[in-house]
Amino acid sequence: MTLTATTEQDARRRRTVVWVVALATFGLIFDGYDLVVYGVVVPIFLKDPSQLGEVTPAVAGTLGSYALLGMLFGALLAGAVGDIVGRRRVMLTAYAWFSIGMLITALTSTTTTFGVMRFLTGLGIGALIATTGALVAEIAPPGKKNLCNAITYSGVPLGSLLGALLAILLLDFIGWRGMFMIGALPIVTLLPLAVLKMPESVSWLVARGKFDKARAVSERTGMPMPDSVPQSAHAERAGFAGLFSRGFWFSTVLVGIMSAAAQFLNYYLNTWLPALMERSGFNAKGSLAFLLVLSGGAIMGALTGSRFADRFGPKPIVALSFLIGAVSIALLTLDLPLVVRLVFVAIVGLGTTGTSIMIYGLVANQFPTKMRGAAVAWAAGFGRLGGVSGPLLGGLLLAAGLTVNSSFYVLTGLALVGAILTLLVPRAHRPIEIHLTPVEPTVPVATGTSAGSPTS
Repeated sequence: MTLTATTEQDARRRRTVVWVVALATFGLIFDGYDLVVYGVVVPIFLKDPSQLGEVTPAVAGTLGSYALLGMLFGALLAGAVGDIVGRRRVMLTAYAWFSIGMLITALTSTTTTFGVMRFLTGLGIGALIATTGALVAEIAPPGKKNLCNAITYSGVPLGSLLGALLAILLLDFIGWRGMFMIGALPIVTLLPLAVLKMPESVSWLVARGKFDKARAVSERTGMPMPDSVPQSAHAERAGFAGLFSRGFWFSTVLVGIMSAAAQFLNYYLNTWLPALMERSGFNAKGSLAFLLVLSGGAIMGALTGSRFADRFGPKPIVALSFLIGAVSIALLTLDLPLVVRLVFVAIVGLGTTGTSIMIYGLVANQFPTKMRGAAVAWAAGFGRLGGVSGPLLGGLLLAAGLTVNSSFYVLTGLALVGAILTLLVPRAHRPIEIHLTPVEPTVPVATGTSAGSPTS
């Protein structure tokens, strides 16, 4: 291959990486938005029965769990089919599904219909979360996989930050229904762009034996095309069957529990932190500001931590992040000046939501291609068990009269458990090594062809 052709291929690859990471991040922004938008409207439901009927703290916690249950089933379903039908198809379907779900949710008028739509919307969001990590890990260049995953999954706290900010600015004007309608925007913005610019994973196509399609995508996007596939790749079991096969099951169990612990911390705080801060004496808008700081800390922490994860490996960095979260949550029980408290809340964001982001990077690099989609889906789906119990348990504990400090101590203990579990994860399974070599194009590449044009 000539130097010019190689340079053009590298340029196409860079454009593809940028498009995929940008689209994937934008998609997960709406996951984070969905997470926070419910938390910011809970006080309205608690105070005003005319919205959905009478909503007690226990009912509010249950309603918050419905979306997370949907995410659990959506993630596991995506894991079952994503390694079979491909990453791209699942992600495009998920974009449309959750957008429509958010729109219909905005039109509900009873707790029953609201809860049903929260569950159905969660199916689409769960499928998206479960598939995104696999695609990004397979598109990202070597040495930057944790960073690309962190950038992408930082869309979750970025969406949370956006949701809190929009609530402060717009909630009084557009009401809770308008806030949910904002969540439907991807169907007219993100989805059309993804159809045009998001390609299928070359690694997945090769792993499934679709070599002609893989070559076509490789030439169009600049992603490297392997010249051969080792016999061991054919021997590996795909999907969930592979995750629980000999040599992988222990890692699978541990990363599932780790993800559940991190998601419990994540969803508990994003749902109940405003209410906890109100009980500590802050006003409603001041309490929402804590969500902004929490999300900002998560983004900065995950991006910084991922750079160290690419250099030293994700395992020690995730364990350290859990530990930092435990210490900073415990310090929130002290009577601190507001500025100092905000700093610790930002650090809590690193140790909770930021940790959950870095776990996806750990998982995506722990398992080989044939089971990578199922592995990320497992972490996302099993993690939602923790996410479901976070809002639910938070509502039950508040209804039972648990003090704010006692709630923080519970979270501190769970973060310490997460750190210990991370240290128990075996050495990362070495992915199937495929020596990548430039291949001479067999299909002419038209000048000006889009780097991310889809191939089905």
